[in-house]
Amino acid sequence: MKKFIKTRIEKLVFGGQGLGKHESKVVLAWNALPEEEVEVEIYKNKKTYSEGIAISILNQSPYRVEPEEEHFLSCSPWQILSWEQENIWKKKIAEETYIRIGDLSELPDFEIISDSENQFNYRNKMEYSFALNNEGLISLAFFKRGTHRRMPINFCKLAEPSINDSAQKIILWLNQNSVPINILKTLILRCNDKNEVLAGLFIKENFNFNNYPLLDESLKGFQIHLSNPLSPASVSDEKLFEQGQDFLEIITRGKKLKFGLLSFFQINFVLFKIVLEDISEFLDSSKSAIDYYSGVGAISLPLSSEFKDCILVDNDKEAIYYADENIRENQINNCKTIYKSAEKTTELIDKNKIIIFDPPRAGLHKKIIRKILLEKPIRIIYLSCNPSTQARDIQLLQSSYEIKFLRLYNFFPRTPHIEALCVLDRR
Repeated sequence: MKKFIKTRIEKLVFGGQGLGKHESKVVLAWNALPEEEVEVEIYKNKKTYSEGIAISILNQSPYRVEPEEEHFLSCSPWQILSWEQENIWKKKIAEETYIRIGDLSELPDFEIISDSENQFNYRNKMEYSFALNNEGLISLAFFKRGTHRRMPINFCKLAEPSINDSAQKIILWLNQNSVPINILKTLILRCNDKNEVLAGLFIKENFNFNNYPLLDESLKGFQIHLSNPLSPASVSDEKLFEQGQDFLEIITRGKKLKFGLLSFFQINFVLFKIVLEDISEFLDSSKSAIDYYSGVGAISLPLSSEFKDCILVDNDKEAIYYADENIRENQINNCKTIYKSAEKTTELIDKNKIIIFDPPRAGLHKKIIRKILLEKPIRIIYLSCNPSTQARDIQLLQSSYEIKFLRLYNFFPRTPHIEALCVLDRR
């Protein structure tokens, strides 16, 4: 039986929901903004909190705006919040996170950098699922918020237009060839700043395709991967087919960088270039550096003239392959790579080096933290897509380090996600 409650939203919290209370119990609600009275349909009910979606707005916030997509709750739930307030709340949430988790009583003043002209169509990588639409045809899909049900969509406004165009070409091809939907898992597409696209179709079992999508000026490469149906992630167990290019290129600070379909690369090209400029201010041409979680070298290779030398460390085989390619093709002589996980290369850390981190959402491994506290390298440059784990790691390091620089970047407009750069200097 569905449960509905009424609550007044006090604030937005880390993760993106509005926080209210009902009978002394916390209520976390999507589609709800501060100071709104809402009716919430509960989909998760725990002892200390409930989660749900506001289905009726009884008293509307002056900062509420009309969302641009029906499926906004699945991909960008802050489409309902004005642009100015989005940036204000991202800063508030980050401040609260650094104080609460990072135990930073003296938080330095910091700003959030955003790009008002690119609130949509900024994502250079998308992952779609599949569903049948009202006509019984295969369609792109997202999961409906709070459920395991897939919702058919035509496209997503967060994506670069070239990605959506190529996605529709692949959907048309799937329907023309009567591909059974039960074998389809996901579709990953990524593009560069020249509107060139790579696409990868992930399927759950082998299938004999009669033909394949035609490549054109935009769709430069197409792959088919076999992926374990029991795994929630789009992991390639085997590449079954490939045509066209298997990489894209982008030029950053005069360096041409290659990256593949599954290589990590920053989602927002425009703001990432600003991040690189900020990082460059804290490098030293007389110091050696280590770039942990380096990916294809998107941070250290464009900045290679700003340090003495650098070792790039990553445990992703494809990323290191392209990092080596990027070093070779750009004739960078002061960088080399190591194909290994960060926690297994802690011997590289010493007191005279600058350490660069851009870890996944889980943050830094405990072995890395221990080695830093033991060796005390002169400076740490820490870029994070998850301020909560970044705050945790800062708290663990603050006995030996102080914050030199802190800045937020709205890499993910119309969503609650925040990118943060923190520079820590040895005390």
